[in-house]
Amino acid sequence: MPIENIPEIYIGNTAKSKDIFVYDFKMTNDVVKSKVNLSMNMFSFLQVGKKQVHFANTSKAVNSEQSLLLKKGNWLWTELLDTEAIYYCKLFFFSEKKLTDFLSKYIKNAKPLQEKVPCFVIENDEYITSFISSLSSKSFEDSRYCNAILALKFEEILLYLLDKYGSEFEHYLHALISKEVSPFKSIVEDNVYSNLKLEEIAFLCNMSLATFKRHFKIEYKEAPGKWLKDRRLQKAKELLQIGNLKASDIYLDIGYNNLSNFSIAFKNKFGISPTDILKKTSDTITF
Repeated sequence: MPIENIPEIYIGNTAKSKDIFVYDFKMTNDVVKSKVNLSMNMFSFLQVGKKQVHFANTSKAVNSEQSLLLKKGNWLWTELLDTEAIYYCKLFFFSEKKLTDFLSKYIKNAKPLQEKVPCFVIENDEYITSFISSLSSKSFEDSRYCNAILALKFEEILLYLLDKYGSEFEHYLHALISKEVSPFKSIVEDNVYSNLKLEEIAFLCNMSLATFKRHFKIEYKEAPGKWLKDRRLQKAKELLQIGNLKASDIYLDIGYNNLSNFSIAFKNKFGISPTDILKKTSDTITF
């Protein structure tokens, strides 16, 4: 799957000198785990549909009642139609320069969050809904004051969110301009129990698959496919032994696309099927 460079593919050469701009995004087909190189920080104001994003050490899923503020970097994101025949969101991009200017103007002494959080989930309220409605790429494009208006809109939404979320949002904004990158092992281990493929985890590490495999063997002294498979199957066994879940409840979360492949791998690993694990656990509890 090719990597999409966003926002470049949306606005072409017109955005070269812009620090803030809006793009109205629409689509009529589901897109699953598209690879995105996000070169600017971005608000995603989802209006119709559902969205899930994966970054180096986190994943989030939102609907039209929530919005996201995303840190620039490599992302995997899934965009799904809901009950409507169209997916629609407004994307509001801003540069680090604009953010730095804002922070020096309004917040000077806040410290970044100790935990690196690449996205901030915003609960939409009446004010935010009204703000989203006022934000459109077509609203200001013919105005000679376009850049000034967007700069005011940028300050407006950040000030409102500072008022709404307080110090948590302050710290997050400062973390956005941090140059630190999540360590390789942190990215890998944060995605052990995700359903991401090796190629997708490599992308989150900003590596080719071949480079990722070489680096993995250096760090873990084992091939990544086998290491992840063993860890995920061990987790599956622990979940099944609790007795509350069936194989059909967990195989997707453990990284398998179908139940049959999961059951075969599980039996090859432990010499017993997931169903037999459940029966054995049930018999032990009954006894």
